[in-house]
Amino acid sequence: MHPIIKKSINRSITYQDYRTLVKQLADEHSNTGIEKTVDLANYTKLNDRRMKRWDKTIKVSEEVQQKILGFNQKLTWLIITESWCGDAAHVIPALNKIAELSPNIDVKLVLRDENPELMDMFLTNGARAIAKVIMIDNKTGEVLNTYGPRPSEATSYVNRFIAKNVSLTPEFKEDLQHWYNKDKGQNVINDVIEILCQLEPICQ
Repeated sequence: MHPIIKKSINRSITYQDYRTLVKQLADEHSNTGIEKTVDLANYTKLNDRRMKRWDKTIKVSEEVQQKILGFNQKLTWLIITESWCGDAAHVIPALNKIAELSPNIDVKLVLRDENPELMDMFLTNGARAIAKVIMIDNKTGEVLNTYGPRPSEATSYVNRFIAKNVSLTPEFKEDLQHWYNKDKGQNVINDVIEILCQLEPICQ
């Protein structure tokens, strides 16, 4: 295992600890990360509500549950995040739902600004985009795949908009939140099952 990944896993927290941290920061009107602003604190409060809702409402179909239960490779999903990140608030609860169904998938979370060396190993188009999932084989310590910062359909949606408009507008970001609300975590679940199917033949 790469020393930077090992160091990050050693300082990681569980999903429940992360949820507790985000709720505490929301109550304190604060946020994770180096930069502390009113906007980031407001996003943290909003994200706490989003994650609370998704923890209760995201559903995994029977068919997908069977595939997850058939996955036998022991993995650690090391997720890079921050409390203020809207994409992370939608994506991570869906990832946790999958992991909860498998005794072989262990979710660990670290904060981007506290782990710059790790983040810089897993940039997206040169950017420190989050949420980023690093899928590690527990046996070998090898990184098998990565996922994020957004599910595949949202990524395509964003890329099409940037191609036409150069950068994301506040109106588009609001539309993206509506997309997440309609999707209800299913794109994340389907994307990740596809990755697991590539690692092990669970999809026949």
